Amino acid sequence: MAETVARHLVATGQLIDEDPEEALAHAMAARRLASRISAVREAVGLAAYHAGEWQTAIAELRTYHRMTGLQSHLAVLADCERALGRPERAIDLFRGADSDKLDKAVAIELLIVAGGARGDLGQKDAAVAMLQVPELTTEVAEPWTARLRYAYADALLAVGRREEAREWFSRAADVDTDGETDAPERLLELDGVVIEGDDEDDEPAEESTSDPDASGAAPARPDADLPEADDLADQDADLDEDDAVDSEDPDEDDADLEDDDLDDDEDDDLDRGADDSQGDDSQGDEADDRDAVVARSGDAPDAATPAGGGTAPADTRPVDGREPEADQR
Repeated sequence: MAETVARHLVATGQLIDEDPEEALAHAMAARRLASRISAVREAVGLAAYHAGEWQTAIAELRTYHRMTGLQSHLAVLADCERALGRPERAIDLFRGADSDKLDKAVAIELLIVAGGARGDLGQKDAAVAMLQVPELTTEVAEPWTARLRYAYADALLAVGRREEAREWFSRAADVDTDGETDAPERLLELDGVVIEGDDEDDEPAEESTSDPDASGAAPARPDADLPEADDLADQDADLDEDDAVDSEDPDEDDADLEDDDLDDDEDDDLDRGADDSQGDDSQGDEADDRDAVVARSGDAPDAATPAGGGTAPADTRPVDGREPEADQR
């Protein structure tokens, strides 16, 4: 088990800068196996801090401090409090720290965080005053010198002391050999120098031609509103086929239309005959004879037939089974 925990801790240290989430996963795996080891709780707290898990980082690092009696991560705890929107707690950590027992690097880092917390509270002049410590002008650059000068320059800029801020950004850039800060970029901003991107990024985007007034183009329509090409082809084929069938024999089509007209006339006469049969039996027999003649002749009822149905005048009925002459109609 000890070997497995050690492998997880090594992986945490290797991944904490490049992949903090994966580093935190390894640290949590080690904690499940050995939660009573202070180095494991420290690894979980630092990995959680880099991964942005502020509450987890606070809980684990406080546990580490209780287990060891050390205060080596007060600056990290104070920064977590700032990230959670509690700058006053960060200042309390700074005030309550025993400076005699703190390492110089830890004390400077805690001072930087406390100065930032003053700025969060709107106490910008107090932030400038806090950071005016002798370590600002040290001749020998320490690992924390660049960050301290950068924080002081940023505090000066916040209160409008632009020229002094530029001086301290320059002094921070002089000792920042590892590129921990962006002091050179801040200097360029103060000097009004704008770093342009690639020429490709500066090229204007092509104008859209969806405007109906541009080049006479029609308004753009969503593709969902347009029929598919295959559907259009199928519809054209169906129309061509119907036209071909209709044009094969025009005489046959005319005959079909005449038959339809005869069928409609027969239906109308049958309906009138049915109405007459309900009134008088003799009139029903005459109506049946008349319907038979109409069916044999194929002629529609003439204009003398009442529009509402009923019995036709006597002079329009056939005599001896023959059709009446044209002048008798």
